[in-house]
Amino acid sequence: MSVASPAPVSASAPTQAELLVFARRTAADADLIDSLPLDPESRTWVRLAGPGGSEAWLIGWPPGTGTGWHDHAESVGAFVTAAGELTEHALAARLPSDGWKTLELTDGVDRERRLSAGEGRAFGRHHVHEVLNESPDRHAVSVHAYYPPLPQIRRYSRSGQTLRLEQVERPEDWQ
Repeated sequence: MSVASPAPVSASAPTQAELLVFARRTAADADLIDSLPLDPESRTWVRLAGPGGSEAWLIGWPPGTGTGWHDHAESVGAFVTAAGELTEHALAARLPSDGWKTLELTDGVDRERRLSAGEGRAFGRHHVHEVLNESPDRHAVSVHAYYPPLPQIRRYSRSGQTLRLEQVERPEDWQ
């Protein structure tokens, strides 16, 4: 399987904008996107070489799958839909980074984006979101990049305006 070529390494950490450029360029690589094995029921992924020491992933999304609510802790990131369409639900609120288990969210913090092939977004540290393939019959494929490489992912449950920290995953849990 081919691996996307990393962007030139700069003297400093890659910015959110540089991660988004990398994700867009990689998502446009039709041979790479077509090489991803797709499973009819579970997400599939391949680790890629990201720019400037970043962590990157090519992810296949069967119809009806999603991530659940989560954040990427101290990492900034970007993702671009390469095929199909993904929906992102996000919180437009600055959440405390540590020391809480349950938060009551205020009205007006919910944001929704639908990202078709070629569309993407960058995000900052502690960005809480969920990504979904809401199609009933079509796979989606996306490219994701994070810097620094993910130290952890915090997973949340959500009921109405209540957000609860459920689990903290470390790299050894998903590699």
